[in-house]
Amino acid sequence: MALNGRMPTPDTSPSLARVTALLRDHPLVDGHNDLPWAARKLVGYDFDALDIAGDTSDRTHTDLPRLAAGGVGAQFWSVFVPSGLSGDDAVSATLEQIDCVYTMADRYADRLGLARTADEVEQVFASGRVASLMGAEGGHSIHSSLGTLRMLYALGVRYLTLTHNDNTPWADSATDEPEHGGLTDFGRDVVREMNRLGMLVDLSHVSADTMRDALDTTTAPVVFSHSGARAVCSSPRNVPDDVLERLAGNGGTCMAVFVPAFVSQDCWDWRAEAGEAARAAGIAPTDIEAFTPFMASYQEQHPRPVATIGDVVRHIEHLRDVAGVDHIGIGGDYDGTDVLPDGLEDVTGYPRLFAALADRGWSEADLVKLAGGNVLRTLRGAEDVAGD
Repeated sequence: MALNGRMPTPDTSPSLARVTALLRDHPLVDGHNDLPWAARKLVGYDFDALDIAGDTSDRTHTDLPRLAAGGVGAQFWSVFVPSGLSGDDAVSATLEQIDCVYTMADRYADRLGLARTADEVEQVFASGRVASLMGAEGGHSIHSSLGTLRMLYALGVRYLTLTHNDNTPWADSATDEPEHGGLTDFGRDVVREMNRLGMLVDLSHVSADTMRDALDTTTAPVVFSHSGARAVCSSPRNVPDDVLERLAGNGGTCMAVFVPAFVSQDCWDWRAEAGEAARAAGIAPTDIEAFTPFMASYQEQHPRPVATIGDVVRHIEHLRDVAGVDHIGIGGDYDGTDVLPDGLEDVTGYPRLFAALADRGWSEADLVKLAGGNVLRTLRGAEDVAGD
């Protein structure tokens, strides 16, 4: 299947039925979905007003029927809060996000089940429900407190992304001006405490130097919950090859993101140009609450390029070629982006992506690893280190 230009959406692929059956038997574990933040913004967490048991496609990328259609077996729900929130405000908002995930699991208990370990993921999946894990997106959520970190773990949070779009007092972000040269001494303490707890260190959003410092410090496997390959698309949000090469020795997993600006060079170049225009208008591109509507206005005069399934395939295959097939996964970032590639417009798209890979010769064993086998091994690796 050609990767130049637009790849046809493989709805009629001969592999589609086969991969759909595969995802019924093996959990697809997606690393990052921002539905909790969407529920906060849209309806203040009122699931009567946003009843995800039905079709919410007019407002979100995600609802329960579409998760089932997409073959999703387990989901890391992001308990994200913007890095514009700080201090106790960030901690409180993170707790409200965690409460949202508990609310969803209680309200939709026939289709969702909370999971805190790899074994629990498999148990919930075997019960016919979507295993629901949590990841905190941004170190600002702990307000530089190891005690707060421990309490997030106690509440079920199983990864912490060390930064979001802005630096923390102890770690540099990929999209902020370098301040620490990677991790500070306290940042290394955060990584060590996460290892001790059994919480995954998530290196999406962080600078390349922070990635390297974290890999130098950790004794447990790491994840990139939603990142691409920098060699394919030069966005600083993506992972350089030298870091990807270290995942084999670390046992970690890079979960491929679907965001167009991180998978298509044309889309990244457009976003960078929009960022310059935003700065000229007094808007920081790292401020997603302000920058997202600015981009919507900007594209009226500057048409946005379109990403495709082919772009995502290219990233996944580069991640495989550099990190190895045992160190890749899927982290779509649904409901965390305003646009998505053609063919991956919502959470029903996973079988189409897996069919495209199968049509390119991927074996069923390797598709199972990509779907969730690798990240579950990585989670078990963190669990094994816990307490050391």
